[in-house]
Amino acid sequence: MEKWIFVGEFNCTDPAREEEFNHWHKTVHVQDVLETPGILRATRYEINEPLEGHGKYLAIYEVETEDIQQTSLKLGEIMTTAWEEGHWSELLTLVHVAFYRQMGPPIESK
Repeated sequence: MEKWIFVGEFNCTDPAREEEFNHWHKTVHVQDVLETPGILRATRYEINEPLEGHGKYLAIYEVETEDIQQTSLKLGEIMTTAWEEGHWSELLTLVHVAFYRQMGPPIESK
């Protein structure tokens, strides 16, 4: 079973509604993504001073799968269903999303 991370870098379209956006992202969107078989857990981050062209927010999902293509396809299906069921927010602007394969075990500090 290969280990991957799925990374989503994003912004909120309305700074006045960031609290609402973060509540939705944590309680709705992340939960929808975690419905994908193989996506195990999520950690959310915020940068204090984002660089131009980058997102203020980052979500990193830990993934274990034997077939990343199938995992990616299933995630797409789940996101389509979430959209159709009204789970999406007009406040979300995606900057970058990608799957990255783990190349070896973690490297620890000495």
